[in-house]
Amino acid sequence: MKVSTKETVKFEEAMQQLEEIVTKLERGDVPLEEALDQFQKGVALSKVCKETLQNAEKTLTKIVDENGAETIFENAEGTE
Repeated sequence: MKVSTKETVKFEEAMQQLEEIVTKLERGDVPLEEALDQFQKGVALSKVCKETLQNAEKTLTKIVDENGAETIFENAEGTE
């Protein structure tokens, strides 16, 4: 299994690869060297997923007003 850079791995692909790694490691029959390699790939994939989710959260918490200015959604909630 190859871990690509975050630009080429989509969130869903990274999650699927992570699930495969976890399943493989949970079986417990993976040689130590391969388990360590899989663990490192899992860490890299989890970083990709975390960054993708953080970017999505930032995008979703912004409101664009009629002038095109972006406002953080939390500020808008506080005005109600």
